[in-house]
Amino acid sequence: MSELKVPFHKAAITDAEKKAVLDVLDSGWLTTGKYALEFEKKFTQAVSKGDEKRNLPDKRPVISLCVNSNTSGMILAMEACGVKEGTAVITTPYTFVSTAACARHLNADVYFADVEKDSYSIDPDKIEEILLRDQKNGNKVRAIVPVHIAGNVCNMKRILELAKKYSTKDHKIRVIEDAAHSFPSPTELGYAGTIGDAGVFSFYVTKTITTAEGGMVCTRDPELAKRMTVMRLHGMDRTTWDRYTSPRASWEYDIVAPGYKFNLPDVLAAIGCCQVERSELFYEQRKAVVEKYNQAFKDLDFIELPPDGDGNAWHLYLMRIVPEKLKITREEFAKKMQKSGLGISVHFIPIFHFTYWKKLYPDFNAQNYPNAERQYSRTISIPLFPDMTEEQVELVIETVKKIGKENHA
Repeated sequence: MSELKVPFHKAAITDAEKKAVLDVLDSGWLTTGKYALEFEKKFTQAVSKGDEKRNLPDKRPVISLCVNSNTSGMILAMEACGVKEGTAVITTPYTFVSTAACARHLNADVYFADVEKDSYSIDPDKIEEILLRDQKNGNKVRAIVPVHIAGNVCNMKRILELAKKYSTKDHKIRVIEDAAHSFPSPTELGYAGTIGDAGVFSFYVTKTITTAEGGMVCTRDPELAKRMTVMRLHGMDRTTWDRYTSPRASWEYDIVAPGYKFNLPDVLAAIGCCQVERSELFYEQRKAVVEKYNQAFKDLDFIELPPDGDGNAWHLYLMRIVPEKLKITREEFAKKMQKSGLGISVHFIPIFHFTYWKKLYPDFNAQNYPNAERQYSRTISIPLFPDMTEEQVELVIETVKKIGKENHA
């Protein structure tokens, strides 16, 4: 591979983040404390902006809980919603594997619904097919987990309707949004990640904002928030910050459940406080790059533009090649881009390609999920980040055009 000329992603870090981290180090309190609380407050404000003008399915205020990863947050949300052994969740095979793995950590089964034909979003019709079968087989489904791939929001209105339709008095089906890619994503129903019963964000280094590692769980349900707060830190009935800052002795606490160790330390939360303040600027910068890509690619017959919709955060630019117009495969196209010095990736390898999942569910294969397989075989994620220079954008565009022209069918 040649020298990297354009990275796939570069986090937008400034002196503000550096100062914030040093302030935490100087404070003497490095773990979860006042910066984590401030980050939760700022994030809640960000995902509640304009809610008074929206048609919210649930009008209660958002509660945000920071965690050390999206994966941790997803486990907390699933556990609080009753996902456990003998139950199941519905999600998409077109996602990073952790979405489904979280259910397995709780000893639950996973039912997969294919994506829509022309998008990367889970297909509500396929969800309903699974729910109909589940009714006949004992009502195992406890949660539907839509994934807002690349920041493009799923059909939440229909998904919420399905959850309500197939719930009963004694069997409530929850909706847990995997919003790892979706901040900020304002829609008519509220910000993605605040529309269902719970939503989980990621602040991994490549995401729309970063804390290096970290995540956030949002809910409007105080009971879910209470359970997740307790389970986030060992099942303890007091937070670490309270134990060491209140007059009550730090060792006076109770363990009320077998919880986890999923808290976000202040060193990372301080970065998040800075990043969330610039999240809309980051969005505008990404959108400007997207517009240049779309303008450059719209008339190329070997490229399909990414799907776009209400609230799209544009976390990723999923460039789709048209194999019929090329003499090379997606894999070959991607490798030529790499050899040209571009940092690229593929989002995502559908879960049915992985050994563990093929062994677990014998019928889980590409043939039964044709839309997911089709998207995978055509998609290349190209560089998209706030600080991209005009020269970097142009280099990506010219490289795509050059490879397409040289390998046109």
